[in-house]
Amino acid sequence: MAKMRKDNRIKKRISELNRIYSRLPDKKRSIAEHLIQNAAFMEIELEELREVIAESGASEEYQNGANQHGRKASADLQAYNSLIKSYNMVNSRLEAMLPPEDDNDDLAEFLDG
Repeated sequence: MAKMRKDNRIKKRISELNRIYSRLPDKKRSIAEHLIQNAAFMEIELEELREVIAESGASEEYQNGANQHGRKASADLQAYNSLIKSYNMVNSRLEAMLPPEDDNDDLAEFLDG
């Protein structure tokens, strides 16, 4: 199966996130747009890093000079760990912008119906 191009995958995810956050008030919406773009980019980048790590492993061999060598966390794993922290922070900020869901509306509808 051919993979969708990266920029198309990012655009698709931006559209999905825009639907999720469409309820935001206009003031928050302007702030959220930038966060949504970053979240979509990071999500696709994380998917690609996961694939690379799954194929190549989480560690790599190194050699510094003649006598110093061993294994260390791969550069891809380090990039993944750094990016996942930023991704989680962006998503937390976006989630905090959402108005609270009113579970009582469902209960009221049920009781009235």
